[in-house]
Amino acid sequence: MSKFSRMNAIQSIAEIRDAAPLTAAPADIDFYGEDVFNDKVIHKYLSKPMAEKLLSTMRGERPFEASIAPAVAHAMKEWAMSRGATHFTHWFQPLTGGTAEKHDAFLEYDKAGNPMMELSGMSLIVGEPDASSFPSGGLRSTFEARGYTAWDPTSPAFIKRHANGATLCIPTAFCSYTGEVLDRKTPVLRSIQALGKSVSRLMACFGQSPKHTRVTMGPEQEYFLVDKEFYYQRPDLVQTGRTLFGAAPAKHQQLEDHYFGAIKPRILAFMNEVEDELWRLGIPAKTRHNEVAPSQFELAPIFEELNLAIDHNMLTMQILREVAEHHGLVCLLHEKPYAGINGSGKHNNWSVTYGGKNLLDPGDTPQENAVFLTMLTAVIRAVNLHADLLRSATASAGNDHRLGANEAPPAILSIFLGEQLTDVIDALMDGKSKKDTQARQMVVGVDALPTLPRDATDRNRTSPFAFTGNKFEFRSVGSSQSCSDVNVVLNTIVAESLDYLSERLEKLPKAKFNSGLQALLKEVISANRRIIFNGDGYTAEWQKEAARRGLPNLRTTLDALKPLKDKKNQALFARYGVFIGKELDSRYEVFKDEYERKILIEGKVALKIARESIEPVVSAQLLALAKTVKTAKAIGMKAGVPALIKNVNRLGEYYSQLDEGIEVLAQAVEASEMSAIVEALAKLRVVVDTLECLTDDAQWPLPKYREMLFIY
Repeated sequence: MSKFSRMNAIQSIAEIRDAAPLTAAPADIDFYGEDVFNDKVIHKYLSKPMAEKLLSTMRGERPFEASIAPAVAHAMKEWAMSRGATHFTHWFQPLTGGTAEKHDAFLEYDKAGNPMMELSGMSLIVGEPDASSFPSGGLRSTFEARGYTAWDPTSPAFIKRHANGATLCIPTAFCSYTGEVLDRKTPVLRSIQALGKSVSRLMACFGQSPKHTRVTMGPEQEYFLVDKEFYYQRPDLVQTGRTLFGAAPAKHQQLEDHYFGAIKPRILAFMNEVEDELWRLGIPAKTRHNEVAPSQFELAPIFEELNLAIDHNMLTMQILREVAEHHGLVCLLHEKPYAGINGSGKHNNWSVTYGGKNLLDPGDTPQENAVFLTMLTAVIRAVNLHADLLRSATASAGNDHRLGANEAPPAILSIFLGEQLTDVIDALMDGKSKKDTQARQMVVGVDALPTLPRDATDRNRTSPFAFTGNKFEFRSVGSSQSCSDVNVVLNTIVAESLDYLSERLEKLPKAKFNSGLQALLKEVISANRRIIFNGDGYTAEWQKEAARRGLPNLRTTLDALKPLKDKKNQALFARYGVFIGKELDSRYEVFKDEYERKILIEGKVALKIARESIEPVVSAQLLALAKTVKTAKAIGMKAGVPALIKNVNRLGEYYSQLDEGIEVLAQAVEASEMSAIVEALAKLRVVVDTLECLTDDAQWPLPKYREMLFIY
C-alpha cells in the first residue's frame, strides 16, 4: 500500500507539464510597487501640504500629525478600493513567529442609517485585537484580553490579494492594554531610535551637524521546496516542518552539482511568480539561485531601511509559501528539514548611514577613515561584550539543528575581518602601516587608510559575524526566524558602545583629538580583540581556542536564552528604552515555552509515526521472514537458510531496539523532559533510519529522501 502510494506520487509528478506558464521577464517594471501606498499614490490622493507632512513622517524626519489622520485614511481607502480592496486590516507581528491580521470591511453607516464605505482616522491609527490569545509571557492573562495595534507610518500600507478579492494591510505595532510590547516591530523601532541618537552623538565628536541616521538591512532567504504529493505523506513535515526520520540517500550534495546549477522549468515558473508578487508589493527581490543542497534555493533582495526590510521579509516568507501551492509544491522554511545536508539560514546584512554616508565604508579622506575605524571599533566591542545576547536572538529549536553544521556558523560568536582589514587593525595597534612600500607612522584622522575596495575581504562561511566590504553579515539567523530580534540586539549593543566611545571623546581637547582618538581605539580594540577570528570556525581547534579566549559557547536554545534573564542585560535594554519593565522577562518565557512546545510536539509526532507506521511494517516483515525460514527448514532446504536466519536475527535485533527506543521516548514525552526527548528522538532516529534500509522498499510507509530531494 505504501509503495503504491509513493509510486502514485512519483507518477503524478512525472506527468506534470508546465505547472505554470513560464513567461518572459517583463520589458518594463511599471507595475513595481503598484499595490503599495507609496510616494506616487500619496501625491495623487492627498493635497501637496498633507502629502509632504505624511512623507516626512514616513522618512522618519518628523512625528505624525494626528490632524491629518482623517484625510490620510480617506485617501488610503479610496486608493485601496480602486485596487479592488473591500476590507482593511492592521497587519502586525506578534510573538508567534509569523504575522497576524483581522479583516474589517470598509462598511459603515452614515447619520441617516445608510450604508457607506469608510475608513476613519481613528480606525487607521488604532485597532483592538485580543491580546490574551497571543504569546505574552505572563503580561496578559486569559481574562485580560484587551490589546492595541498602532499604525506605523514608516512602513507603507499595501494590498494583499487573494482568490476572491483584496485587503488593505496597514503595518502596525502591537501592545497590551497596560502598554507593554507584545510584538517584534516595536522593539525594532525603539532600537533604531536609540542607535540614531548614539550615532548623532558620535558624529558630533567629529564636528558634524545633526543628520538623519538610517539602519539598513538585506536578508538573504534560503528555503527548500518539496512536491506536495510527498509532503502530505509525511506527518512529520506537516506537523513539525522537518523530517524526524529519513535515511540519507547514496547521493545528496556530495558532488556540489546543485549549487548555482540550471534552474528546473517548474521551479523557475514558481520563482517568476514569486518575484511578480514581490515586485507588486515593492519588495526588491534581486537574486535567485539553486543553493547547495538538492531542492534548496535562495532569494536575496536589495538592501532597504531596517524596519521596512523586516516587514518585507515577513511578507516574502508568506508569499513563498502561498505561491508554492499554486505549483503543487510546499515551501519548507525550517532550518533543518532534512538531516545530513545543508540547512537553511537567513543572512542578515547590516549597516548604518548618516546623512546618506555609509559609516562602515572606509571612505577616501582621513576624517572618513577615522569615523570608519571608530564605528568598526564600536562594533567589535559590542559583539565581544554582548555575544551572548546575539546568540539569544538566534535561539530556536530549528536552529539548534543547523548551527555548527555543514554550512552554518558555530554557536560561538566571533568576528571575521579578513586579511586586509586585520592588517589595518594591526597597524592601528602598532602605530605603523604594514602594507605601504615605505614604512610610516599611522595616525588616525591624519593618514588615509590603504584603499579598501568594496570586496576587501574574502568570504568566510564559517563565521557568524563577518565584515563584507561595507557592512556586517550575521549568518546565524535561522531561515524561519524574523530578523527583528537580532537587529534589536545589534542596534542596542552598538548604541551602547558608541556612547562609551563618545563619552571619552567628548572630554578630549580639540588640539589633541586625533591622538586621543588613536589611543582610545587602540585601548578598546586591545581589550576586545579576542572576538576577532579569521580562521575555520568548524574545527575542533577553534572550539578549544574559543574556550581559551573565554568566548561563550551556548550550544542549545535553553542555554542561549538564559542571558535574557541576566540583570546587566536587562539594565542595558532598559537604559536605551528598548525593553522596559517586564518586557524582556516576558520574551524569555515566550521563547522558552515555544521551544518546549515544539520539542514536545516533535516527540509526540515521532511516537505516532514509529508506533503506527514503522513498527507494523517491520513486525510484518520480521514475521514473514521467520515463516520463510520455518518453511525452508521444513522442506529440507540447505542453501540460503543461514543467510535467511542471519537476516531474521538482524531485523529482529533492530526491531527490539525500535521497541525499546519507542518506550524510552514515550517516557521522556510523558515526563515532558526536553533534553531527554531530544536525546531519545535522536537515538530512535538512528534505529528507524537503519530499518528503512533493511525493510522491503515496497512496504516502507514514508516517502524517502531520494524521492523528496530529487523528484520535483
